[in-house]
This record gives sequence, structure tokens and C-alpha cells, in this order.
Amino acid sequence: MKKQKPDNLKGFNPFNQLPQEIIFTILDLLNSNPLDIKSFSLACKSFYAAESKHRTSLKPLRQEHLPSILSRYPNIAHLHLTRCSRVSDTCLSFVSHACASSLRSIDLSRTHLFSASGLLGLALNCNNLVEIDLSNATELKDSAMAAVSQAKNLEKLWLARCKSVTDLGVGCVAVGCRKLKSICLKWCLGIGDLGVGLLAVKCNHICYLDLSYLPITSKCLSPILKLQHLEDLVLEGCFGIDDDSLAVLKHGCNSLKSLDVSTCQNISHNGLSSLVSGAVGLQQLTLAHGSPVTSSLADSLKKFSMLQSVKLDGCLISYDGLKTIGNWCASLRELSLSKCSGVTDEGLSSIVTRHKDLRKLDITCCRKITDVSISRITNSCNSLTSLRMESCTLVSREAFVLIGQRCHLLEELDLTDNEIDDKGLKYISRCSQLSNLKLGICLNITDEGLIHIGRGCSKLLELDLYRSVEITDSGIIAIAQGCPGLEMINIAYCKDITDHSLLSLSKCSRLKTLESRGCSMITSLGLTAVAVGCKELTKLDVKKCPNIDDAGMLPLAHFSQNLRQINLSHSSVTDIGLLSLAGISCLQNITILHLKSLTPTGLAAVLLACGGLTKVKLQAEFKWLLPHRLIEHLEARGCTFQWRDKVLQVELDPKCWKLRLEDLMP
Repeated sequence: MKKQKPDNLKGFNPFNQLPQEIIFTILDLLNSNPLDIKSFSLACKSFYAAESKHRTSLKPLRQEHLPSILSRYPNIAHLHLTRCSRVSDTCLSFVSHACASSLRSIDLSRTHLFSASGLLGLALNCNNLVEIDLSNATELKDSAMAAVSQAKNLEKLWLARCKSVTDLGVGCVAVGCRKLKSICLKWCLGIGDLGVGLLAVKCNHICYLDLSYLPITSKCLSPILKLQHLEDLVLEGCFGIDDDSLAVLKHGCNSLKSLDVSTCQNISHNGLSSLVSGAVGLQQLTLAHGSPVTSSLADSLKKFSMLQSVKLDGCLISYDGLKTIGNWCASLRELSLSKCSGVTDEGLSSIVTRHKDLRKLDITCCRKITDVSISRITNSCNSLTSLRMESCTLVSREAFVLIGQRCHLLEELDLTDNEIDDKGLKYISRCSQLSNLKLGICLNITDEGLIHIGRGCSKLLELDLYRSVEITDSGIIAIAQGCPGLEMINIAYCKDITDHSLLSLSKCSRLKTLESRGCSMITSLGLTAVAVGCKELTKLDVKKCPNIDDAGMLPLAHFSQNLRQINLSHSSVTDIGLLSLAGISCLQNITILHLKSLTPTGLAAVLLACGGLTKVKLQAEFKWLLPHRLIEHLEARGCTFQWRDKVLQVELDPKCWKLRLEDLMP
């Protein structure tokens, strides 16, 4: 007989007795998984109310949902509208009233349709607003900046690619937003010396300033370098900046910690020598794709005792230049030589034997280095946490053993397009902190090597096996069993992969990205298992998987409610399967090229039903088969079409096209 509760306990909920602080602490610990948060809020009315009060950040999918969402969550401080392709002034007006006292930041960097009117409402009503991101809003003009200038407490403003904004608009911001600390004007081609100079004069608290690709000259550098709090200055691609421009640094900018003058072809060692007396506290310097790195250029920087990071990507670099860097008094923590021509064993060795505290090293496409460099790197720099060495093709198999033997603190390792084999992976499996491992186009590795990785690298989050064609189900099963926290895996064109791999990956509940294009043996059965087990899946690529059909779409529609991007090109999915995807409210990006059973009528129904689509890639022939008014309606809704006219290409054997590629290399 069922025991009845005493009358005084009927309707009693012990959780109601918990202080709000404890409930909020529990919710803080659940923040990493949105599904956990959802389950918590649905447990009971008190939890539902607590979760509503606790949430301070929102990233809605569509603007029409905002009224109901904001009425539930009254304490939103950070609003990200990047998934809403279009946000109207009416919508911003609602936000400005609903979040008047709580809103601190709003991100509109990937949305359109709003104007100066909507921004003015935000600026006037949201007194605590400190950050606005308007990047990519190419249609905004100076009137929008005048509206933004009313946000008197604004500290961060991002205007990348706002190409219609001029000096006048920036002048309004400078006068109105005196508390600005960070501003990005990258690719704002209408802004020159006058606008930048006004910012520097009026906004004395600026500590981050990005002027990349602006048509500025030395005229505005003098007031910029008088900013007492400036720590990070980006001058990438500013072709009007030369040696004479940097001469103003001699007068001092002691607060400067990071300087980026990459792609500034007119700066040589003469200009950089001005840094020595003016920016003595410099910690990070980026000279990528600039002047050749000679001994004179390197020598001009040797007195920076606090320099920790140097990036020389894409530069022509001499042995004397590398040797001089090795003689610097500073102890570098990060060095990037990606795609630098001229890097040799002798030059690289002279650096790593001196800078033994290196944490990050990038030698991508340094095709002249051999085992000698790897031996010196691993012997001297035992504290490396990141090593990127894609396409170092002269490094033999034996050298990769040294990485595993000596660099046990590695968290990121990029060995794409190298000669590593199973023995090398066996030793690399000793790097127990590894979270990101790239083994794409490694044609010598097999399941045996992956089994070692699965056993030794339990913290692995990302694994790239693109075109590593000797990998089969056994290797993937070992990874899935040994790395339960896996979030991304790329098994594209691993031809022997079957549903057994997908069944094992379905146990990785945190998997967010699965790229399996060209795996012709996987079927809808395996995809169903992934859909059921990996509910956090956001990106799926099953292009050129002919056995994926409508049977795989139905489970996706039911279980993969977080899916945002899918590529179904060259699969066997039909109108029916595509239409079922309309049940995924998060779906925004879909690629459906060369679907033999796709009809114009079915496609039209799919496009109308999937209301959240922002990007669709289709065969060009459908542009003439779909009603013109339909396309106009979808574009007005915020959907962008990319029309492709590519013919189906026959896949080459990986070893074959790799040999062809090497023949083309100088």
C-alpha cells in the first residue's frame, strides 16, 4: 500500500528553501552545456524562474523571437544577434526598452537592415551600454555614427568594414564617446588622418586601436602615440606608413605592448629602430608579409628586453637574420615563421638553442628544415605547448619520435602533410595534455598509431585525419573510446571508414563537428546513431556519401536541434529528406549540389519551410527553375544564395595528387 505524505509536507518543495546564490552557482557549473541548462529549467517552476533570472547572455536565431525571449529573461547584459541575418529598427527599439537597465553589450556584426534610428534608441535608452559591434555593416553612414555617439558610457566599438563611414562620423564618436578604450576601424576606407587624429585627441583612455588598411599617413601617428594608455596598436596594411612615420616613436610611447605592422612594405630596419627608444615595454611584434628579415632588421630590435612574441609569417628571411634573433637578450615565448622562405636548419637551430622558454612555435611550410631542426627544437624547448609544422616535407619519420619523447606539455600539434608513421604516433601519445591534433594527408599512419593516441591522449578535443587514407574503423573506434570529450573530427576521404566508426563516435556526446565527406561506405544507419548520441552537433559534412539518404535526415531533424550547417552534396537525399530538416530551427547554412532526385517544386517547399536559412549553395540551373518572386522573398528574409556551375569531378588517389603538387613546388 502506497504510503501517503503527511499533510504538512504536501506541496512542499525543498529546493525552494535554497538561497538564490546556491541555485545560481549550480547554473554557473551547467553553463558549458545548453542541454543541461534546458533540462534544469524544465524540472520545476522554481527552477524555471531561477534560470530566467540567472541568464545574462543571449544568442537568438531570429529577430521575431526576441519579444518572447526578452520577456522571459529580464537580466540580459550581453545580446549577440549574429545569427539573425536581418534586424530591423523596430526590433532594436524593443531591445532598447526591454533591456534598458541591464544591457552592456550588443553584437550586430553579421546582421543588416537596421539604421541610425535603431542605434539611436539603443544609445539613448541603454545607459549601461559599454560595447557595440557593427562590423560588416557596409551600408551604415555617418548618421549612424552620430547616433552611436549618444552612448556616453561606450568603451568598446567595432566598425570593421564599415566602408561608408568617413572622418565626420568618427569625429562624432570621438566627441560623444569620451570613455572609449577599444576601437576597431579595419577596412574603413573612408576614414583618414583627420578622423583618427580626432579620436586620439578626444578619447584619452584608448588602449586598443586597430587601423588596418586605412589610408593614413604620419600625420595622425603623433597624437596616437601620445595616448598614455595605448597598449595595442594595429597598423596592418597601412601603406602610407613608412620609416619616417615611425620616427615619431622616438618621442615615446612607453605604454605600448603590442604592435602589428604586417604587410607594411615601406618599413625597414631604419623605421623599426625608432621603436627602441620609444616603446621600451613592447611585448608582441608582428612583421608578417613585410620587408625581408635581414641581420640589420633583427639587430634593430635586439634591445627589447621584454619582447615575448614575434610573428614573421610570409617574410623572406636570411640566415644572418635568424642568427641575430637568436642573440636577442629577450627570452621569446612565441615565434611564428609560417611560410617564411629562407628558414634553414642552421638558422632555426641558432634561435631555439637560445630561446629555450618558447611556448609556441610555428614553422608551417618551412620546407628546407630537416631532422636536425626537430632535434634542436625538442632538445632545447621542452616547455612547448603548441607546435605547428605542416608540410615540413624533408623531416623524416624518425624525427617525430623526438617530439613525443621530449615535449610532454604539448596541447596543440599540427603535423599535416608530413612523413610521420605509427611509431611516431606511439611516442606522441605520451603528450597527455594534447587537445588539438592535426594529421591530415599523413599517408604513413594506420590504425595502430591511432590506437596509441586513443590510449594516451584522453583530453583530445579536435582530431583532423583529412585524406589519411590508411585509417579504418579500428582507429576511429580507439579514438572514440579513449577520447570521450571529442568535439571535432575530420575523417574526410578516409575511404575505408564505415558505419562502425559513426556508431563509436555516437558515444562522444560533446561532438560538435563531423566532417566525413568522401566516406562512401557510411550509410544513414551510422548517421542515425550520431544524431541520437551527439545532440550538440552543429556542423555536418556528408558530401559524396552516396549511401546517405532520407532515412538519415529524419533522425537528424528529431535529435540534432543544434545543427546549424550541413553539406549534403552528391548524396542520395531527396525532396522528402530535405523537407524534414525544416524541423531544425537552428539550421542556417545548407549546401545541396548535385542531388539527382531534387526537384524545383520540392526545393521551393524546403526553402520556404526552413525559415532560419541565411546561406544556401545550389546548382546554377535552379536559379532559372525557381520562381523569381520566391528568390526575392527569401533574400528579403535574409537568405543569401550562392550559385555554382561545377561539374562532378573524379577523385584522384591522394598519393597521386600529392606527387603532382610536389612537382609544382620550387
